[in-house]
Amino acid sequence: MNKKADIGLIGLAVMGENLVLNMESKGYNVAVYNRTTEKVDKFISGRGAGKNFIGTYSIKELVDSLEKPRKVMMLVKAGAAVDALIDQITPHLEKGDIIIDGGNSHYPDTIRRTKYVEEKGLLYVGSGVSGGEEGALTGPSLMPGGSAKAWPFIKDIFQNISAKVEDNIPCCDWVGQDGAGHFVKMVHNGIEYGDMQLISEAYHIMKEYLGLSHDEMYNTFDEWNNGDLDSYLIEITRDIMGYREDGKPLVENILDAAGQKGTGKWTGITALDLGVPLTLIGESVFARCLSAQKEERISASKILGSPIKKFEGDKKQFIGYIKDALFASKIVSYAQGYVLMREAAKENNWDLNYGGIALMWRGGCIIRSAFLGKIKEAFDNNPELPNLLLDPYFMQKIDKALHGWRQVVAQAVLNGIPVPTFSSALSYYDGYRTEFLPANLLQAQRDYFGAHTYERIDKPRGEYFHTNWTGRGGDTASTTYDV
Repeated sequence: MNKKADIGLIGLAVMGENLVLNMESKGYNVAVYNRTTEKVDKFISGRGAGKNFIGTYSIKELVDSLEKPRKVMMLVKAGAAVDALIDQITPHLEKGDIIIDGGNSHYPDTIRRTKYVEEKGLLYVGSGVSGGEEGALTGPSLMPGGSAKAWPFIKDIFQNISAKVEDNIPCCDWVGQDGAGHFVKMVHNGIEYGDMQLISEAYHIMKEYLGLSHDEMYNTFDEWNNGDLDSYLIEITRDIMGYREDGKPLVENILDAAGQKGTGKWTGITALDLGVPLTLIGESVFARCLSAQKEERISASKILGSPIKKFEGDKKQFIGYIKDALFASKIVSYAQGYVLMREAAKENNWDLNYGGIALMWRGGCIIRSAFLGKIKEAFDNNPELPNLLLDPYFMQKIDKALHGWRQVVAQAVLNGIPVPTFSSALSYYDGYRTEFLPANLLQAQRDYFGAHTYERIDKPRGEYFHTNWTGRGGDTASTTYDV
């Protein structure tokens, strides 16, 4: 009798193919299925030839080929396709079997699906998978959450196929119940949006303002990749600067209109729902939206002019300032992301391990960097740390970078260079460390036109007051609430 598979996977697109090849290379027997069954044949006779794969041609055949408790992993497009597939799989499963969603599902959907599947006596896991095609094949960062009872049955597979950091520590651990895994992956992707936009702003300043050649930018990013900014995204940016097509930098032949798949937008919307100032990631999403208005920007540039002036001064010094601005802004981005995770944990009763999350992101994923080790240390030193900006290491780093950061934002504004994430990060930092903000006037305005009430500095927090500002209004006040 043929040996049954350790796990089954539905969805042989790029990520699915590479993930099952990773599993098989670690000694697991994997059953595969795809709705378009020709893909099964192509895989089994192609990249999967001679390996421990079981090709199946129906969901029932896939399920029947699995060891109990059965583990069925889906890697399909987020949304309705996941719900439809769950309904196709569940009739073939038994109590205690496990369904795993490894796609980029929105975490509220995973919360709902976990409840739905558990009500059928089954277990459900929603797992973030980060690292792209290469990570899936050689070791991704995995962020599983959902039915806690499922973890002992998938732990070895997940941790064996994940990326490893120092002392062979896997970039994978249990995140929390229901939608916690997909939530953490969503925040990861939001931070990814921010990191990419920050690096793009640095490139824009170096190219358009400083007038650096691509070779000079290559050398700059290469140097940065050996210090505080050591990361996958800096590394690939260096490589992009060095890539030539017909002797010319390919990057300059790429249209400046960015796409997106929605996870950054979800992160921003969640922050608004929870009242968290996620300004940098929000600006990075809007920067992509603005870039997509290419034709309108071309027309506007002919009417409004192209305002960027060329730099006059010490280029080497200013490149150092750009590095400072990039690193300090990166700290703010992660600080905001971690505040969002903290607030979501309160809202959803999740027990998130913030240091552990940084460790999961240390390898395999798109935002992997040496910097994340410092975040883990910060939360190891103080698990209740309210904001990374208050950690001694990050306080010292921002203090050192602050002058250069301000110089970059100031010169960008003075010379017409858009730097939405550099500037929003600096505004957040200044706002966070300011004892008195002008929200007192804002509250007075709200009370004046809408009787929305205000609190007083000479009274305890939680007591609300209304003033009849014009003498024509009454004493009735609006309901006080926060969103």
